[in-house]
Amino acid sequence: MNTTIKDVAREANVSPSTVSRVLAGNPRISDDTKERVLQTVKKLNYHPNAIARSLANNQTHTLGLILPSEGHDLFKNPFFIQIMTGISVYAQKKGYYIMYAFSKNENEEVNFIKNYTNSRLVDGIILLTSRTNDKCIKFLKKINYPFVVVGRPENTENMFWVDNDNFQAMYKVVNTLIMKGHRNIAFIGGPEDWNMSKDRLDGYKRALQVHGINFNNDLIIQEKDFTEQCGMEGMRKILDFAMPSAVVTTDDLLAFGVNALLHEKNIKNISLVGFNNTPLATYQIPSLSSVDINANKLGYYAAKLLIDKLRDSSITDNHYIIETNLIERHSII
Repeated sequence: MNTTIKDVAREANVSPSTVSRVLAGNPRISDDTKERVLQTVKKLNYHPNAIARSLANNQTHTLGLILPSEGHDLFKNPFFIQIMTGISVYAQKKGYYIMYAFSKNENEEVNFIKNYTNSRLVDGIILLTSRTNDKCIKFLKKINYPFVVVGRPENTENMFWVDNDNFQAMYKVVNTLIMKGHRNIAFIGGPEDWNMSKDRLDGYKRALQVHGINFNNDLIIQEKDFTEQCGMEGMRKILDFAMPSAVVTTDDLLAFGVNALLHEKNIKNISLVGFNNTPLATYQIPSLSSVDINANKLGYYAAKLLIDKLRDSSITDNHYIIETNLIERHSII
């Protein structure tokens, strides 16, 4: 016979409502009571009925995760896998489930969010992009639904978000290349309406400016996506106008494409740097230098922000900035 919440309450000498509050992570429960209840839960092997709990307290203990790509794209870009892992680790620790939606474009993302919120399928939403005039953010703010953004929003007032200092990360990359003697440095980025893309481009330009180097628009390419093919196309466009001594990209997949084209054309002695420090970076020839953005931590703290706020509306922390590290390998000459 299955153990019930009343069995746990009787064994722990508390009320069923106290057991429920302990399992919900209510901060007002004393540590002694919390420990006694949790030990009893473990002893009796009690598993709460998720459906019953959601009906009782109007919470699903489920988070909606909106991914800006189709499902099969996840295997092409490990960034999403890494960030989803971080989200799942914290959510699992706090007893939350994840409901995923894979979208083809921004309008489809909004439709998924409307389905989630109208039907109350999830307690909150995690967005993995932040764009100019972001439709998802506007909708969620309009209906006052709990959400967090991975990426710096345009307006951070009353927003919950987690990101790297993308300006500073790219600034350091370009500064490193300049200190190694490079002056003719190209930039290949993804969609220009993503705030991350803007911040990294600004960091690139600022580093050149500080060293008295005029940036050349012919050396700046922004593609429609973060793919190897886009990296190849971007590098092809640059080579039509100039031969840079170094190339910085905003994603490892873009850098993989650049590297493939350089091999195809037998072009050597060009330094190359990517972003995200994906596992395959070390297997490139030469091994790819890349900025480690700690994607797992981005996901972990995104989930922490949202869940902590759902559990305690008085929390004032509204964002985290996750550190980055440039991992230098053989692709920097």
